[in-house]
Amino acid sequence: MRAQGSLFGSSTLTPPWSLHFVDGAPLTLCTVLSGGGWIVPERRPPERLGIGETVIVRGPAPFLFVDEVGTRAEPVACGAFCSTPEQGGTRYRLGWHEAGTGGEGTTTLVVGAYPVRGEISRRLLDALPDVLRVGPGGGPDPVWDHLAAEVAADTPGQQVVLDRLLDWMLVCALREYFDRPGGTPPGWYSAGRDPVVGGALRLLHGEPAAPWTVASLADRTGVSRSTLAKRFTDLVGEPPMTYLTHWRMTLAADLLTERETVTVAEIARTVGYSDAFAFSVAFKRARGISPSAYRRTATTPPPQPAGAPP
Repeated sequence: MRAQGSLFGSSTLTPPWSLHFVDGAPLTLCTVLSGGGWIVPERRPPERLGIGETVIVRGPAPFLFVDEVGTRAEPVACGAFCSTPEQGGTRYRLGWHEAGTGGEGTTTLVVGAYPVRGEISRRLLDALPDVLRVGPGGGPDPVWDHLAAEVAADTPGQQVVLDRLLDWMLVCALREYFDRPGGTPPGWYSAGRDPVVGGALRLLHGEPAAPWTVASLADRTGVSRSTLAKRFTDLVGEPPMTYLTHWRMTLAADLLTERETVTVAEIARTVGYSDAFAFSVAFKRARGISPSAYRRTATTPPPQPAGAPP
């Protein structure tokens, strides 16, 4: 998952204040650069957020960021007037900046709404709670200062810089969350650390169309077939070839919806099948629907409710 057209905003807020995030972004990252406040999700208790702390909030449910729980401030909707429909969805306007006094008692918040699409990204979303909170990294971070400066002004190349900074923020937060003592990271994350299974996963991800067998995969990773098969199954939760089939079908599902002009036969070759028939049989066995029907279903807009504007 990589940010493309990431959504950033920054606020320097003086109490009382209340920001209501209504865009319904699949993932929203909030980092406090100074001061503090409370994240108030719809389905969880409020959580205090202090300097250097970051939360990742799973959408699409809206949430609040407030100076105090029960604040008297009227909520300011973030997403309707400060966003534009570009690159697949709404996004916070680059350089959105509400300046307060900047004095004692103010809070500086940087928010990044992360666009998430497709079946591949779903694997990450399914491993995350509604609200994921990570602490500061032990002191002031120069990247935060750079992030705040970059968000505050529209400059050439800004989108590229913000996208990569958002990737950095997301990866750092996920690492800290998954690596916590007593944590329960998904199997694919833990397996990536293993020198054998991690290498096998990188091969399968990097060359999904290759004619893999357990023997060829074991040869590339430098272990016996039995060692690879057992170690892979123990860490990932399924045998290597079963994982490969699921990975190919996941790739194919995204290709079917993201590249509507590409034929089923072309997608079949991309994910390692010699002909469209064999691919269609495998896809229907895994998804319960043919590739063509899946494409029609996934790309058909949902019906508008009665009385809704066109």
